Amino acid sequence: MGPIGRAGRRLGTAATVLALMPGAAWSAEYLVHDAAGYAAAAKGLKPGDTVVLADGTWRDVDLLLTGTGTIGQPIRLTAQTPGKVILSGQSQLRLAGAYLEVSNLVFRDGWAPGGEVVSFRSSSKAWAEHSRVTGIVIDGYNKPDRAQSDNWVAMYGRFNRFDHNQLVGKTNAGTTLVVVRNATSGLDNRHRIDHNWFGPRPNLGSNGGETIRVGTSHDSQSASNTVVENNWFEHCDGEVEIVSNKSGGNLYRGNVFKESRGSMVLRHGHGNVVERNIFLGNGKPHTGGVRVINRDQIVRDNYFEGVAGDGFASALAVMAGTRDAPLNRYEQVDNALISHNSFVQARYLFLGAGLDEERNAMPVRSKIADNLFVGDGSGELLRTQGDLAGFAFSGNVQSPAASPGFPNGVQGRSLTLQRAANGLQYPPAGIEVGAPRDLAPVPREQVGVAWYPKQVTQTALDSGRAHRVAPGEDTLVTAVAASAAGDRLQLQPGDYRISQVLAVNHPLSVIGPAKGKATLRFSRPSLFEIRPGGSLRLAGLEIDGSLAPDAAGNAVIRVPPGSQAFDYTLEIANSRIHDLSSNKAFDVINTGKGTFAALIRLHGVTVNDISGSVIASAAETDDLGTYNAETVEIVDSIFQRIGGPLVNLYRGGIDESTFGPAFALRGSRLEQVGNVGDTSLRLHGVQQAHLSDTTWLRSGRVRFTHQTGEPHLRLRNTTFTATAALQSDIPAETLP
Repeated sequence: MGPIGRAGRRLGTAATVLALMPGAAWSAEYLVHDAAGYAAAAKGLKPGDTVVLADGTWRDVDLLLTGTGTIGQPIRLTAQTPGKVILSGQSQLRLAGAYLEVSNLVFRDGWAPGGEVVSFRSSSKAWAEHSRVTGIVIDGYNKPDRAQSDNWVAMYGRFNRFDHNQLVGKTNAGTTLVVVRNATSGLDNRHRIDHNWFGPRPNLGSNGGETIRVGTSHDSQSASNTVVENNWFEHCDGEVEIVSNKSGGNLYRGNVFKESRGSMVLRHGHGNVVERNIFLGNGKPHTGGVRVINRDQIVRDNYFEGVAGDGFASALAVMAGTRDAPLNRYEQVDNALISHNSFVQARYLFLGAGLDEERNAMPVRSKIADNLFVGDGSGELLRTQGDLAGFAFSGNVQSPAASPGFPNGVQGRSLTLQRAANGLQYPPAGIEVGAPRDLAPVPREQVGVAWYPKQVTQTALDSGRAHRVAPGEDTLVTAVAASAAGDRLQLQPGDYRISQVLAVNHPLSVIGPAKGKATLRFSRPSLFEIRPGGSLRLAGLEIDGSLAPDAAGNAVIRVPPGSQAFDYTLEIANSRIHDLSSNKAFDVINTGKGTFAALIRLHGVTVNDISGSVIASAAETDDLGTYNAETVEIVDSIFQRIGGPLVNLYRGGIDESTFGPAFALRGSRLEQVGNVGDTSLRLHGVQQAHLSDTTWLRSGRVRFTHQTGEPHLRLRNTTFTATAALQSDIPAETLP
């Protein structure tokens, strides 16, 4: 190509100059087709220049955009067509300089080679200022090990903007978007984060799953002055802190939190404002509101509806703090203002949350004024710990009556709320308490990008096609390999011999016949293996393990360690599983390290004569509170002659960043489970355990070990016969 462009600039054949912009300072636009072409075009860019990536998949590309643009003439990097440039493999984007702008790129089918996918710096000595990233999509761009941490977006420097982007599906540790503050690149950041769609982030099952974090405890005593406004947080379930504020002077305004587990948390830093946000829980468990810690915090003009969380994830949680707290602990609440907020169909308000021997400093000089409180009817709205003398209450209304424990300043009054044109509920005209009537939630279609779907739901079990499968040698192997997401394999009566491990990498159901019996006999160490994207439902089957080899680690259903099987569902119903005794630890279900189940459920199952556990979910060993299953349920089932514990469910560490695990066992019978003198049920660090209408006969003890939080062990109609009974380090609650 000849010398086209300013001063006879020559580029390689992979780059083409498309146009020259008239004016005193010439501007050029370069269409580039590969990494070499980009590197050539990116050298010496001037104000107003634009580099355009050609449509297609760009694999293992390090995009570094540097230079100094000007106001009105930034240096730009964009896609030839929005959404048609896919950055995959080990690709990343870095910006360093001033007045830079990047737009319309998609990251998927890979993961960042380092600690950040999009970084507003190129090195510790070169960062971006007055720069913008807009119209970027990051979709499931996860490292293969969920414990391996990275941040999808890292904002360094000052005066940068991140807007109209779409970030969805982060499953490994690390914050989705983090504002990184230091004395070198700037503490007074003044960034703007706006109009982004933070889509579903599944429960991480450990600490480190925040969607946004601004600062760290180390630099929390200074102000970032960052604005986070008009974003949507939808199904952001990573951990208890959806937004973790760890600096001062920040403004959180006009955001919508929809069905997201956790809270907007003022964890560190002082003088922050949370105003005019909308929290819509729709009754989803653990959906929270705002948690208040530290000095001079303002929470005003917000609307909360259907927020069902409790404890730290209550609709409003004002914490007890630590006197003379070190930087990484909870500083005492002082001079908080909580005013003109509406709490509608909320489960709990929690004042004095976390009060213990260390956190013994209750809030002082704080005001709770002109708020509307309406519970969800499930119980008393207000929960308190400690002395509320540090709060001044005035002008608040609770319908239909004020909760016991509220001091003066909360009036009980029966109100009929009406839904307004903005979709929110308000008391009758003339009663001016709660959120402002002019709130205007930012529409979902105005956040993120218009050219990439905002996908929330995954393919459900039994949502696809039904396929009849005949008995025989490896007929099920062929059927599983040919199945699609959501399909249902309907087995006919007879024997099924399986000589290969059945890999499940999408939602799949295997169902036995309505009449007769389908017996599965497998000759490999496992029958099913759940892999990334997989979920499995088994019903109406007989599973016989007598042909399995004598090999370590046998399991009917195995979730391999490090496989990245994440947020999956595993259900077994109305089935019999037996003769798993070919080695010393033959499990029914074994979940490996680094994997995570949203739900494991057994209903109407009979299991007998096995050498291991029915559910072995204790592969994690770190102190971050990591675990392998959020909810485990066993209902109306019978277990006989089980060598190991029925369930071994483990969560280590004392970190308070997660809600689970939760365990329920009801309507069941255990006979010779775990052997007398050993363990029939091991629950370590489980937060919620319910044992009801269940009988233990000649079985080992139930071991419940407390790790952190406020765990509950609830018993109803449980009978221990010739059994070592219950061993727990917290008192069990016996329910009527």
